[in-house]
Amino acid sequence: MVMFLNETILSVALPSIMEDFQIPATTAQWLTTGFMLTMAVVIPATGWILQRFTTKQVFLTAVSSFLVGTLVAAAAPTFTVLLVGRIVQAVGTSLIMPLLMTVAMTVVRANRRGSVMGVISIVMSVAPALGPTVSGFVLNRFTWHWLFWFVAPLIVVALVVGALFIRNIGETARAPFDPLSVVLAALGFGGLVYALSTLGTDLPVAVGVAVVGVIALALFVWRQLKLETPLLDLRPFTIRNYTLSVVVALLLMGTLLGVVMVLPIYLQTALGVTALVTGLLLMPGGLASGLLAPFIGRLYDRVGPRPLVIPGALLLLGAVWAMTRLDIASTITEVIAMHIVFSLGLALMMTPLMTTALGSLPKHLYGHGSAILNTLQQLAGAAGTAILIAALSFGTRAAAAGGADLAQATADGAHTAFIVAGIMAILVLLASPFVTRVAEEQQEEGHAA
Repeated sequence: MVMFLNETILSVALPSIMEDFQIPATTAQWLTTGFMLTMAVVIPATGWILQRFTTKQVFLTAVSSFLVGTLVAAAAPTFTVLLVGRIVQAVGTSLIMPLLMTVAMTVVRANRRGSVMGVISIVMSVAPALGPTVSGFVLNRFTWHWLFWFVAPLIVVALVVGALFIRNIGETARAPFDPLSVVLAALGFGGLVYALSTLGTDLPVAVGVAVVGVIALALFVWRQLKLETPLLDLRPFTIRNYTLSVVVALLLMGTLLGVVMVLPIYLQTALGVTALVTGLLLMPGGLASGLLAPFIGRLYDRVGPRPLVIPGALLLLGAVWAMTRLDIASTITEVIAMHIVFSLGLALMMTPLMTTALGSLPKHLYGHGSAILNTLQQLAGAAGTAILIAALSFGTRAAAAGGADLAQATADGAHTAFIVAGIMAILVLLASPFVTRVAEEQQEEGHAA
């Protein structure tokens, strides 16, 4: 949970960090961009890592890396050292996410997977939702350094518990390591995430890096198809239900992260609320999503994905289109209600999609399927954020050129961004009916394989 909390805990602290180190927002943003870049580079290799090393080895390496990164960040005297700490943290997070999903799919019987993935979704939903709120409370009494110092003891506890109680799942295999694949994956996935993250600030550079990223990614795919033992096995894409579930999950992730980025800007600039209040306002939606996840998981075990995913897509679309009506006269209550509905739609979709995607695979592809899903989610999140921030900026500039003040211009920009998010939500809804239930015999085969 601490690792997922870490993803959003710095969002409220960025102004303090900018003031301490006397850096502009574009430089401070590298604390987020660098984290995403590192994950995009490391996650493609986790399929090979999970096959090559034991469960305990991967867990202890991941948590140790996260602990070292946290301590470096906590004691950071300069921005560069803080960024290095965040990158080391990202290495640990990159390893733990696919490990969590792979172990769950391996040890849990098919008819209980939804329930277990629902519990995992609590951590994935509630922790990021609490991040801004926790950060706000800490910053009211302490400096930003304490965001890391307070987390460190919890990581030590996780490390000790893991060393004592985690048992190894499955067998390892001495698969050959291909350095060229790692380089191509880093250039491809890392390049695309960087290009998307800088799209709104330096278009020529973003386009150039994107071209390099696409070429490297094409070469990476070509090499994986040629290798007898690829770094990232792409065979999961030959399974229709996996591919469709991943496509819907990516559309959902792009919509989610884009909206989550735009909404705080609207609240703080258009409505004039503080960063701490923004975190408190968005917390009910995150908590509702997390608390609902176990029940959705149990429902999934009984009815499959479609009866959950389609209503979830409808709620998501309704909430986003309601957000297009937000302006400077909107009330806090309206925003909270819309965000809760948005979060409930997300909850109805995320657990079924992840469970269906990985449940459609044979056991020996769980690690690679999880690595593919997590890698593409990083790209989708970066793309969704870039698209909606670009729409926000376009709408804001157009309104400001027409004489609107900052609050009104930001509200108009958010309106434009939410319209784009609504179009993305329509795509989610259109794709949702194609996700089907995994046949019971196929699930059991994957569990027993």
